[in-house]
Amino acid sequence: QLQLVESGGGLVQPGGSLRLSCAASGFALDLYHVGWFRQAPGKEREAVSCISAIGGRTNYADSVKGRFTISRDNAKNTVYLQMNSLKPEDTAVYYCAAVRIRTFQDMCVMAGKGYGDWGQGAQVTVSS
Repeated sequence: QLQLVESGGGLVQPGGSLRLSCAASGFALDLYHVGWFRQAPGKEREAVSCISAIGGRTNYADSVKGRFTISRDNAKNTVYLQMNSLKPEDTAVYYCAAVRIRTFQDMCVMAGKGYGDWGQGAQVTVSS
């Protein structure tokens, strides 16, 4: 059974850092694109970042560019989201999602409809 589990969320002061982890079980993550998404109360889900399976190409939302870094460790079957210089507006539930590549030319997409497997989410709260 495919499963994604997020961890590393919590409460942090503005300007602080957190690292989210997305651990996969039941399948090997190396042939999957992985995306991070977030949803704040009363707002629609938005794409934060994604990393492609082949070549590790990355994409970021404009709101997090220069502050967040996505990476993957296929040996650990885990994808990370390093979040620095956090702002109160980064407060949300963060989800990771995965989709298996169809071709080796595939690249990850910044849209939730492009992913089939989702984690349960991790709360990130940025507040003083």
